[in-house]
Amino acid sequence: MGGSLLRRFAARLRIFFSPHPHPRPLPTTPLRVAGGGEKRAMRRVVFIALLTALLMPFHALAVQPDEILKDPALETRARTLSQELRCMVCQNQSIDDSDAPLARDLRLLVRERLVKGDSDKQVLDFLVERYGNFVLLKPPVEPQTLLLWTVSPLMLIVGIVALVVMARRRRSVALDSGRLSADEQRRLDAIIKPGGPD
Repeated sequence: MGGSLLRRFAARLRIFFSPHPHPRPLPTTPLRVAGGGEKRAMRRVVFIALLTALLMPFHALAVQPDEILKDPALETRARTLSQELRCMVCQNQSIDDSDAPLARDLRLLVRERLVKGDSDKQVLDFLVERYGNFVLLKPPVEPQTLLLWTVSPLMLIVGIVALVVMARRRRSVALDSGRLSADEQRRLDAIIKPGGPD
């Protein structure tokens, strides 16, 4: 069964890649995979498609049409700034991605300041003065935010050190368990020596 399947597949490949202008027509018998392989292949395709859809970055903007500025340059600046600002309700989303009413208020405030002529830095400074560094998704490195910046690297270092210590302990235990006691070594020597017990 497998041999005939391979022969048919090879024949189709030869026809497809044939240099002749008028190749023979394709065989009319369909190429079938033994043992329900078509269903398995279809399931794999569906599974991969679903997995790809789930793993794709899901980026839905919460900006409403009535918030969008008429000036495209100002709107682009507002979107860029909104990606740098934290939603005070959601805390792990930018205000551009959050549906919370406070995020909407912040988006409107950003646009209002831009229309008044503020630079990007002035807008950020205004919001930091009003809400503190917490409003920034990437707060600056300062004495107040030093803990925030150092906790993650410290935890990573502690984890690596713990893994190294555990690996060394396992290795030493394995080496110790492989050694023979004095009594076992004597018995082994007695067996190995010529004329020892058979």
